[in-house]
Amino acid sequence: MTPILEMRGVNASYGPFRALFDVDLVIEHGQAVGLLGSNGSGKSTIARVISGLVPVTSGSLWIDGTDATHWPAWQIRRHGVLHVPEGRGVFSSLSVEENLRVSLLAQPRRRRNDLLDEVYERFDLLSERRRSRAGTLSGGQQRLLALATAFVAPPRLLVADELSLGLAPAILDDLYASLRALRDAGTTLLISEQQIDRILGLVDVAAVVDHGRVIHVGTPSDAVAVLEAGLAQEGRPGT
Repeated sequence: MTPILEMRGVNASYGPFRALFDVDLVIEHGQAVGLLGSNGSGKSTIARVISGLVPVTSGSLWIDGTDATHWPAWQIRRHGVLHVPEGRGVFSSLSVEENLRVSLLAQPRRRRNDLLDEVYERFDLLSERRRSRAGTLSGGQQRLLALATAFVAPPRLLVADELSLGLAPAILDDLYASLRALRDAGTTLLISEQQIDRILGLVDVAAVVDHGRVIHVGTPSDAVAVLEAGLAQEGRPGT
């Protein structure tokens, strides 16, 4: 089967600053793939390239066997790729429910209320704050709201960047349980994460990113060993 996503020798830059170097990455349908690496390693840039927020300067990006290298972000999203970026990523002037309903616009009208109820059942905290403006939520609560949009209308490929950032451990437990449910329902996952212990129980494959390069792709345990060996050589603590 053709991979859902493939990066072939991808290079990317922020102005004069080169951020990715000849990145190769293949994600198969139904896989859960983890991106491991220290802050500034290039994980977020990979996520932004996949979602069309950072252009490819050379190399190519393929979605379902189609060259998507120069697709705009809206076209990639329309093809079923949802990027939940690092940070909060919500409409702060809208209520919690209005943020969720924006994600429901592509769903049949008759299904929208049922889907919304399912999200509230899964995320009690959001149900309690459904009438609150998103901008009044804490940073962790806004992060949870941004991630909840994936459960309102499950994408074909979910790209979640720095998943645990700003979230309390109890919320993370619920979130990872929900990610497993998403995966079981057929959504492919690409998860960028600092908390290695969280990601190990979820992903099939892990890629180690270092200085803008993917230096290893393999089993999660092998990837962790590669990551920790590299950090030890540089004298840095493990993530």
